[in-house]
Amino acid sequence: MTSPATSPAYRRLSVEARRRQLLESALSLFAHRAPEEVSLDDVAEAAGVSRPLVYRYFPGGKQQLYEAALRSAADELEQCFAEPPQGPLTQRLSRALDRYLAFVDEHDTGFSALLQGGSVVETSRTTAIVDGVRRAAAEHILAHLDVPEPGPRLRMTVRMWITAVEAASLIWLDEEKQPPLDDLRDMLVEQFMAVLVTTAGRDPQTARVVRWALDLETAEGPVGGLARRVLPVVADAGHLL
Repeated sequence: MTSPATSPAYRRLSVEARRRQLLESALSLFAHRAPEEVSLDDVAEAAGVSRPLVYRYFPGGKQQLYEAALRSAADELEQCFAEPPQGPLTQRLSRALDRYLAFVDEHDTGFSALLQGGSVVETSRTTAIVDGVRRAAAEHILAHLDVPEPGPRLRMTVRMWITAVEAASLIWLDEEKQPPLDDLRDMLVEQFMAVLVTTAGRDPQTARVVRWALDLETAEGPVGGLARRVLPVVADAGHLL
């Protein structure tokens, strides 16, 4: 007499643990497929639960689940730029970018869909979530610059750089993840210092920030290397002075 086949035991989880499990399953799917290509059945299968259970936790259906997953991803992205205010500015930025770019690498397709928009599930709420990540990143960076009340030129410079980081991330994905992440990170750090110096030529507040930042750098650090590479390029342009 053969024994009846047994089905996998249903795991009882707390409400918060189950919700977290569903969000993690959804994020995993959204990371590699555009949101409009992911169904609730896909999420249920990935989580090992039934479709009605997904609806129990997200009665608003796919839209509510997507927004909740997006909020979860946004929280993680915002924390990428949370860094102790210690050491040279370029080292702080490098560590923050390492975390940010690792997220981009892990959630490639989802990251592209998130920033490029056009998804059938995009709404004013999802747009606000994405914009909140940008603003939070800018606030983290401004805090590192140790300026209690940053002026419009400094704020604009930081926010423009955040936009450049996003654009570079999308281009990196489109270019089959080239150059290597370390090279991309170093290039973005150098670009931040370069745009700060450019703004410093017009804004006394940014000039003070640049002097403070340079005092923390060493000849062997990123700024020293950048100076040694750039100075020979402009050395023959003395007629412009």
